Amino acid sequence: MTISVQAPAPVPGAAPGQGGGRGSRRALGALAGLLAAAVALGAAELVAGVVGPASSPVVAVGDAAITLTPEWLKQFAISTFGANDKVALVAGTLMVIALYALAVGLLGLRSPRLGVLGIALFGGIGAVAALTRPEGGPLAALPSVAGAAAGAVALLALLAPLTRPATSTAEPARNGPPGDERVIDRMRGMLGSVDRKGTAIDRRGFFLTSGVALGAAAVAGGGARLLQRRFAVAQARDDLVLPVPASRAPALPAGADLAETIDGVTPLFSANRDFYRVDTAIVVPQVRPADYRLSLTGMFDSARSFTLADLYGRADLIERDITLTCVSNEVGGTLAGTARWIGVPLGAFLRENGVGPGSTQLVCRSVDGMTIGAPTRSALDVGDAMLAIGMNGEPLPVEHGFPVRMIIPGLYGYVSACKWLTRIEATTFEAYDAYWVERGWAADGPIKIAARIDTPAPLRAFPAGRRAVAGVAWAQTRGISRVEVQVDDGDWIDAELAPEVDADLWRQWVLRHDFAAGRHTVSVRATSSDGEVQTDTRADPFPAGASGRHTIQVDAR
Repeated sequence: MTISVQAPAPVPGAAPGQGGGRGSRRALGALAGLLAAAVALGAAELVAGVVGPASSPVVAVGDAAITLTPEWLKQFAISTFGANDKVALVAGTLMVIALYALAVGLLGLRSPRLGVLGIALFGGIGAVAALTRPEGGPLAALPSVAGAAAGAVALLALLAPLTRPATSTAEPARNGPPGDERVIDRMRGMLGSVDRKGTAIDRRGFFLTSGVALGAAAVAGGGARLLQRRFAVAQARDDLVLPVPASRAPALPAGADLAETIDGVTPLFSANRDFYRVDTAIVVPQVRPADYRLSLTGMFDSARSFTLADLYGRADLIERDITLTCVSNEVGGTLAGTARWIGVPLGAFLRENGVGPGSTQLVCRSVDGMTIGAPTRSALDVGDAMLAIGMNGEPLPVEHGFPVRMIIPGLYGYVSACKWLTRIEATTFEAYDAYWVERGWAADGPIKIAARIDTPAPLRAFPAGRRAVAGVAWAQTRGISRVEVQVDDGDWIDAELAPEVDADLWRQWVLRHDFAAGRHTVSVRATSSDGEVQTDTRADPFPAGASGRHTIQVDAR
């Protein structure tokens, strides 16, 4: 059998109405927009690898989204995603970009100029977001501009095979049995088609261009990751030798950690890798130890600056066991953790630098521009308050504030625990509203008494009979003197407390109870060492921290 085909028309394709159609062209147009966005992001990330990771349009737009997001939505994200809230935010940002890119591709089919304008608009949003970041310099907009330019070029190249006018619809001659015409049509349909408006669709050209675009995006993205590694400070952190504190933490009494004998109860100390993290930094700030400076401004005797070596070299360093709690923690939540911290005693540091008697607030600034307003009186009077440089025997982890963060026991982190601390301004509450206060959170932020049931897990079945009910309770700076457990509608029963280590440290507790078969309700309440009983009045975390008693349902079988 012999099949001969005359030379095709200048634009490969079938006669009008054959092969692909309008729906196919729209699908390819949407794909063109998506691929152009991939090229744009790859190019932007590559340039951000030179300028700095924080200049990435995804990071800049994500940070702007955090700033503009209503507090109820932020709280929902934290309670839903916990420590993965930033991953969810980045994923959501990329999803929005993808949807926008699909729309730009479809718009580009109507008018390539409008498609380019759509990409330029998104690049402009990224540039403005980067420039308005607190640490945004004159080059911060460059990644967004470069990405938009690369995306526009890619979009035009991808749309070209989809928007060529059909110059001929001549049918090529066929020699051979009539049935073989279907083979020819199928082959030509794979290469291209003409839609109802007479616009040629060069599929082969489109897919070749798509492959180039995809490859360019992948190479740019890979190059960006390599370039951004040079900003990492992990090795510089590992090279530091943590100084020996002058005042060590008290020795732990025997049996201090119930986690050694009771399955499911939270350990007395949280491993650094497991310690909760709640902040607004999408990209963890990377501060080189040699470049670090802590500035004191405002109502001090004079403006001063300290290097990391100045802080490491102090003779009055302290080591303390302190439980931190996030104000976003729900009743029974896990946004609390304990570590052994090393740092500069904050009260002594402030006094020796002449903090003014009229100062009521310390505005603490992070290297990424975050502001935390801490009460000056608490910073001066809480004995274990510190400028922390070490956590569980090693320099602060990068994600937990390396090289220096502030800690004031007894206050929620949003008013006391500034990470990546670079400046302390002594001022007043009347003169300035810090980031969270500006968004409606309470200005003082004392931690409320809390108790949590760790085991048994809610709604998880276990054999009827004797079972340990255990967990942790905290009331930083005051300590826990009593924990009581109620099963169903029975009396409140005193739980056994682990030996007390420090008032700033949470306290484990356990009650061994005989459970009959069936579903049971278990509640817990704590009493602080100064006699305050944990309230049963429920309150949401916003604006001053959650309250209420942790209650769970369990099944004994």
